[in-house]
Amino acid sequence: MSGTGAVTTRVRACAVSDLEVERGRAALFGTVQIALFLLADGRIHAVSNLDPYSGAHVISRGIVGTRGDTPTIASPLHKQVFDLRTGECLDTQGKPDAALQVWPVTVDDGSVYLDLVPEGQP
Repeated sequence: MSGTGAVTTRVRACAVSDLEVERGRAALFGTVQIALFLLADGRIHAVSNLDPYSGAHVISRGIVGTRGDTPTIASPLHKQVFDLRTGECLDTQGKPDAALQVWPVTVDDGSVYLDLVPEGQP
């Protein structure tokens, strides 16, 4: 069987203890900035730190919240609200649809790991 998907690399992002509940942290992997969020229930989400509406790397400074059962992050610049699970913009503030890239997160022995596609891979 041959796969057509991109190869991923599991990389350590930080220790869980480096994260604060409902406060974002930015991490740099090559040229990609990723925003990490620890929620009150212990779940950790990783999304692009690049705000697709402003072009600024500010999502880690956003406001964590919820829409029903959906964990969200609101951009600190124009207040667009994104689903932390899917990256989908839930409130575009009248602008075209956009989304944040999302990375799978695993926790192993107190460390946070991300599954990244190595640079140069499709």
